[in-house]
Amino acid sequence: MNKVLLIVDVQNAFLDAKWGNRNNPDAERNIKTILTEWRRREFEVIFIQHISEKPDSLFYVDNESCNIQDIIKPVNTERIFTKNVNSAFIGTSLENHLKNKDIKEVVITGLTTPHCVSTTARMSGNLGFKTYVISDATAAFGLTDQTGTYVDADTIHNISLATLHNEFANVLSTNDLLKRI
Repeated sequence: MNKVLLIVDVQNAFLDAKWGNRNNPDAERNIKTILTEWRRREFEVIFIQHISEKPDSLFYVDNESCNIQDIIKPVNTERIFTKNVNSAFIGTSLENHLKNKDIKEVVITGLTTPHCVSTTARMSGNLGFKTYVISDATAAFGLTDQTGTYVDADTIHNISLATLHNEFANVLSTNDLLKRI
């Protein structure tokens, strides 16, 4: 059992219309599929939850929107690490926890691909973990760049994954991951 499933920031906040257009509406269902198999095999599952200190934030701890989405609610035996930056490794004991449990492989799913998923994957790879990012168990929102040009969610998602693949992580689909384990 030297592998872990990280579920990053799958919180009600990302259901809010303020984020705009999102790709991969099946991301949460794919995460649930992986989570179900992970639990069946009794592999470790860790949830990452983004917390803001600003009361007007969707990620403020007292807001319902801060909660992890019901589709993948943690069970009592599963750990939740809270963070307030993009990386699940900064300001948390995640790295020590993984090393103490002799975890070698980190499988990353969650929201959003160019932000917390990507930052966590980069650090995971740099810390020496064999890292996998699951392409269809992550999602992105469209963004406006520094010139005012809108970049659609699929492009953001695909470029984010491309910058990770074979550099910081191996990018796999849900089906490829399930075949591999």
